[in-house]
Amino acid sequence: MLRGAARALTVGSLNPKVVALADHHLAGRVARRAQSMQEDLESNPASHPFKEIIYCNHSNPQSQGQQPNKFFREVLALCDYPHLLDRSQTSFLFSSDAIARARDILGLIPGRSTGGYSHCQGIEGLRDAIADGIASRDGLPSYAEDIFLTDGAAAPVHMMMHLLIRDRQDGILCPIPSHSLYTDSMVLRGATLVPYYLDESKGWRVNISDLKKQLDGARSKGIAVRGLVVVNPGNPTGQVLSEENQCEIVELCKNEGLVLLADEVYQENIYTDQKKFNSFKKVAGSIGHGEGDISLVSFHSVSNGYYGECGRRGGYMEVTGFSSEVRKEVYKVASLSSCSNISGQILMSLVMNPPKVGDESYTSYRAERDNILSSLSRCAEAMVSTFNSLEGMSCSKAEGAISVFPSVRLPPQAISAAEAMNTEPDAFYALRLLESTGIVVVPGSVFGQVPGTWHFRCTILPQEEKIPLIISRFKAFHEAFMEEFRS
Repeated sequence: MLRGAARALTVGSLNPKVVALADHHLAGRVARRAQSMQEDLESNPASHPFKEIIYCNHSNPQSQGQQPNKFFREVLALCDYPHLLDRSQTSFLFSSDAIARARDILGLIPGRSTGGYSHCQGIEGLRDAIADGIASRDGLPSYAEDIFLTDGAAAPVHMMMHLLIRDRQDGILCPIPSHSLYTDSMVLRGATLVPYYLDESKGWRVNISDLKKQLDGARSKGIAVRGLVVVNPGNPTGQVLSEENQCEIVELCKNEGLVLLADEVYQENIYTDQKKFNSFKKVAGSIGHGEGDISLVSFHSVSNGYYGECGRRGGYMEVTGFSSEVRKEVYKVASLSSCSNISGQILMSLVMNPPKVGDESYTSYRAERDNILSSLSRCAEAMVSTFNSLEGMSCSKAEGAISVFPSVRLPPQAISAAEAMNTEPDAFYALRLLESTGIVVVPGSVFGQVPGTWHFRCTILPQEEKIPLIISRFKAFHEAFMEEFRS
């Protein structure tokens, strides 16, 4: 191309909705610095006052050493290479129930190959299996025609935003703090974000009066609020909503005509005996609301839980309370992507239908599952206890999910130092933590927070044997930081 020729594309000629997306520069800045330091350590182990970078910033369990579930991987291997089922050695290498499950699943797949397309909604037999799993979980009927198999949970969120958002006068109620998936999806479609703040003083519960205030305020400005996003268990906050709080949310959606968008991807990760996971579908049914009363979309994924299969990109949404005409439009949007990947569909069916008592794999499956969840619980408890012991820091109990979200009351001099560097105070804290300890966290500004408060997200995914090292480094850093910037 000629040096002086006009370029076909410039930032100014791109879709302005893409340009308007938050670039998450605060999280990116910390992550890029961590990557640079990682490269330093690889070329010169003495380049920093620690030997490794400890990543507490991302939701990627297996990259942190969490092992995949043996039964799930056996079934996937056999489905991906069915010729193994014809070999005599296979019965010595694979459990009998994995072999049987793989044969059953292959019988559902056109051509018996995971390399082909499926129905755009997902393989019907796998949707039947997932519906059975949902029905067993909730004690309510579930139907394959209500289930759309997807590449993780992000894809169906984008689908629903496509369907709900017409123009910038449409809005979605979204929790703050929350994952950027929802806010980014709204920005891409030109929607108006209607934020509602979770109540940190009450363990990050949903404050219904504040939620109603935000709803009424948006409507008074001419915003047509179409739906309500609820994340349970919470990300990044780690709370598990009480059944009472969930009932309040369901009633609000019913009375106000809102589509309830329920992010339930961490449903397996519960670390408290005082609460348990209840799907919003189950809660709605428990107070007598059927499909004619509330429109509900629930999202689930294989990326989290004790399985942590992020790279497999498996997920689903269950759509209930929609008319047949609207359901046809959901199907239309789903068909735009041909289908989700077959391995992810298989894995999602396994997650919802794991080995049962009496199956050859049940004992090992249960031991693997319980060991992972017990370890995560202990890691969470140790981190919360440490953060609550530090000056100016407080942290709600991690009841579920995979992260904690402590609040840090930063000294005025630290805030001034951050402003002098043209960065947010919590990003300043995170960068100083990284430089001193090699620990990577995400500034709370990335997720949103009450103005004037500062937080960071720290995952509980590092292997348990590393937790004492993380705690000791964190304590030493925080004490030195507070002393340095003390007034």
